[in-house]
Amino acid sequence: MGRAVKRNHYRFQIQGPKAKDVIEKLNGGPIPEIKFFFMDEINIGGRKVRALRHGMAGEPGLEIWGPYEEYLEIREIILEAGKEFGLTPVGSRAYASNTLESGWIPSPLPAVYSDDRMKSYREWLPAMAMKPLARSPAASSPTTIEDYYSNPYELGYGPFIKFDHDFIGADALKAMQGQTHRRKVTFAWNGEDIQKTYDCLFTPGSEIYKYFETPIGNYGSSSFDKVLDKNGKTVGLSMFSGYSANERQALSLGVVDADVEEGEVLTLIWGEPGGTKKLTSEKHVPLEVRVKVSPVPFARDARETYAQGWRTKQPA
Repeated sequence: MGRAVKRNHYRFQIQGPKAKDVIEKLNGGPIPEIKFFFMDEINIGGRKVRALRHGMAGEPGLEIWGPYEEYLEIREIILEAGKEFGLTPVGSRAYASNTLESGWIPSPLPAVYSDDRMKSYREWLPAMAMKPLARSPAASSPTTIEDYYSNPYELGYGPFIKFDHDFIGADALKAMQGQTHRRKVTFAWNGEDIQKTYDCLFTPGSEIYKYFETPIGNYGSSSFDKVLDKNGKTVGLSMFSGYSANERQALSLGVVDADVEEGEVLTLIWGEPGGTKKLTSEKHVPLEVRVKVSPVPFARDARETYAQGWRTKQPA
């Protein structure tokens, strides 16, 4: 809030059980019926602002944005309107933690870094567009860049794939249809195990484990922590980790082999085997953390109320 930053646009997100009440008060009446991930406009303080229909952890809401010079004005109007509804500003760091409950993996690594057929595309991209590796390193257990690649089916995006038009990659996706894929799950972390990452900070002479930062534990743009079965076989990958204050639980989103059952307790390797060379991470040794394979979305409200096709409904 020191105002040293200059941007083109502000962006706010109004979410939660009473988000509709806040937004209608701001708008001066009912808001447009905006379809999920469609855009429209609403009124705030006599100004037209762009609005994107969004939802986090099963609750409806809007993302809104406009010229950055209006940032403070619009923010103050929103906070004032939200007082009677208990609106609380939580900041951008809390934004991504909601995905742990809703089941959206926000940062799979684009599979463009190794195939010779993508060389001309890589050369065409500016350096900053080659995200995330240009901005922050990938993290965790894999040994090759290909280990970080995922496909839409295993990330739960199968319902979005439509073959009623031509697009790059259509043939590859068609070939994947009907095959057995890994599936997306939530990993619920054992509290006693993850507590060791804090205990070691206050125990002189003890080994240092990778610090588990809250509300988001990621220490790279794309994280792939190995998940092992009781025989030490890699049966899954944890891809996005953090803490849910609602659930009082460390959680992560990831994928497991198709034959792994919900409720199984597996072992997640937290940290980088062999030590880390990252400037963004302290030196540490890997920690074995027990994790329970759990539903996705993890939050009951999200499982039961998200629209069919966006999040596959699951029984309570």
